[in-house]
Amino acid sequence: MTLIRVDAVEDRPQLHGLGEAPGALLAEAVRGTRGPVVVMIHGYKFVPGHPVRCPHRHILGLEARRDCWKAVSWPRALGFAGASAEEGLGLAFGWHARGTLWEAWRRAEAAGVALAQVVEVLRAAAPERPVHVVAHSLGARVALVAMTRAAEGAFGRVLLLAGAEFAGAAEAALVAPGGRRAELVNVASRENLPFDLMLEALIAPARPGDVTLGRGLAPGPRRATLRLDDAGTLAALAGRGFRVAPPARRICHWSAYLRPGALDLYRALLRAPERVPLAALATASGRASGARAPLPSPAAAPS
Repeated sequence: MTLIRVDAVEDRPQLHGLGEAPGALLAEAVRGTRGPVVVMIHGYKFVPGHPVRCPHRHILGLEARRDCWKAVSWPRALGFAGASAEEGLGLAFGWHARGTLWEAWRRAEAAGVALAQVVEVLRAAAPERPVHVVAHSLGARVALVAMTRAAEGAFGRVLLLAGAEFAGAAEAALVAPGGRRAELVNVASRENLPFDLMLEALIAPARPGDVTLGRGLAPGPRRATLRLDDAGTLAALAGRGFRVAPPARRICHWSAYLRPGALDLYRALLRAPERVPLAALATASGRASGARAPLPSPAAAPS
């Protein structure tokens, strides 16, 4: 088994559809596989078990749905098709992300506590294998909360795609015990500008004056902001063999994983980190690692 589905029920993890604690199955699965351990976390508007918006029948499922243009299979794209134990272990992590933005924001924190428990089980069973993460939108908040709750050195590479969180939360997670060995890749683009502005307008950050991840991260170690709206960045990635398509829409919250070539890049970042070290990503972005950029006006957004 190379893909396990787990849901957060408030601040406790359960196996999807079974209502059972996942500890025993997770420990058995991680011992029985080789390769990377990758947690995949969805964002806003999904809820496990929902007849239409269940993430396990959408981006976290093994089969892409034909009735939704956004329903590309993350597990398959990242190499978890169930062909062999060499694929590693993929964890599809669901949580209740429907309701108002404020309700989902609060639930994301509880889901992060649940995810930290999952990571503790994985690390206890296979302490030599770091846990990598890819998270979209409010899933970034789930991941960052888990980093602040997990034990020393629990996390490896953490990819945040159009993350709906503040930069200060990412910086705090990197110095927390669970994040002290982590490498954080903040994937941003001006296509997500309206959503960044909405978050800044509606949610009060823990640190007054803080800005969204869409602006980038303050300079520091083990972090890089990868701006997929920048032509120079895309050219530099292409030079390393990663052809990510340029923006196709003026506004798109899902571009970070829907663009042709994007998931191929993330697969390499998680499965072969030596091929693209963090310093190379910082160089590709055309800025110093973590350099912060101002949010442009909507009129300047790419078409």
